[in-house]
Amino acid sequence: MTKIENSTLGIVGAGSVGASLAYAALIRGSARHVRLFDINAPKVTSEVLDLAHGTQFTGSSDITGGTDIDVLTGANVVVITAGAKQKPGQTRLDLAATNAAMLRSLMPQLIERAPDAIYVLVTNPCDVLTMVAQEATGLPAQRVLSSGTVLDTSRLRWLLAKKAGVSTSSVHALIVGEHGDSEFPLWGSATIGQSPILDWVNPDGSRFSPAELDHIATDVRDAAYQVIRGKGATNYAIGLSGARIVEAILSDEGSILPVSTVLTDYQGVSGAALSVPCRVGSAGAIPVAGTPWGDEERRRLLASAEAVTDAYGKVAVG
Repeated sequence: MTKIENSTLGIVGAGSVGASLAYAALIRGSARHVRLFDINAPKVTSEVLDLAHGTQFTGSSDITGGTDIDVLTGANVVVITAGAKQKPGQTRLDLAATNAAMLRSLMPQLIERAPDAIYVLVTNPCDVLTMVAQEATGLPAQRVLSSGTVLDTSRLRWLLAKKAGVSTSSVHALIVGEHGDSEFPLWGSATIGQSPILDWVNPDGSRFSPAELDHIATDVRDAAYQVIRGKGATNYAIGLSGARIVEAILSDEGSILPVSTVLTDYQGVSGAALSVPCRVGSAGAIPVAGTPWGDEERRRLLASAEAVTDAYGKVAVG
């Protein structure tokens, strides 16, 4: 594994998600240099100043930024958070047309300044926009990915861990598919410690039932809507998720994360960007071919692909 030394993380968008990602990256030391770009001068200047004032307490990382896109020149990873944000009652796919147009204008400018970067989409609908970005740039699919269901997976593990009475790191379960309403868990391979999920005995002596697992999956799917209703946006957890993905890339970890990239002949899916277990490192995201899938899981993946492909068709050029 080859760690990128003196690494630069570029972040597009100084809104709540972009600023939270920059904050998480500084605290975690995700990259040596953090560069924040936004067209809103007062906003980006204020966020950079606020973050820079605290760098005495965050290690060796530094932060700069502004309204000149040249600030992203030479970035090793570029995370795109800019775009119209999701409103209460609005699905992620409802945002597709507005944010796809923005991305088609933005991507050529980014490629000109950071031609060798790995591009990570956080802006929603992230799966559709991953397809738009890959189409707009012609980059290999593995170099254009989205945060996908990394956060959804974290939500799932947190809920399971609370019930099971264990740490979240002891829960091994993934959400896959669309980052949205058709996402679903891979229950067939889910474990707590070494125990299959249905064999685990909770502290009160109970076991997870299929009905309870379905309820937990629904809570995960709807979690963002609950947060948006209460505070208007999700930002802290997605910021942490984005920082984690950045670290896997810059340190060439080869970590298995459920990020989204355009698939080719994966469980019958081609041409759609969906989250599946991927090896994430300096080359980007490479889907793991050996992941076990049950018949029902495969059916749901195909349904998720149909939903994303349909949404992409509505914003495709030509």
